[in-house]
Amino acid sequence: MEHSEHSKKMKLELRRGVLVLAVLAELREEHYGYSLRKNLASKGLDIDEGTLYPLIRRLEKQGLLNSEWREEGNRKKRFYQLSDVGKSTLKQVSKDWQEVETALNIILK
Repeated sequence: MEHSEHSKKMKLELRRGVLVLAVLAELREEHYGYSLRKNLASKGLDIDEGTLYPLIRRLEKQGLLNSEWREEGNRKKRFYQLSDVGKSTLKQVSKDWQEVETALNIILK
């Protein structure tokens, strides 16, 4: 396997881990799928629909998100936001992330 292929695979693995944290953090404020995707992209994290929607559904099934259908501009949209369990989970996972980031920065120097 070529060097760049290794890098690409590792980048995908890293992204998988941080996408959940990014989505949870972004859903501290209410969003529907498209606005969530747009916000993440504007902050440098592009995520395609085929990845985002299954992730949102999984997080909701785990009890981390609440959602509701609402009509907006003649269209029904499903809005998502962190549940109470999601808020406490985000707080803990953010703390865990900070610890890992600090350790990794020390290791990489």
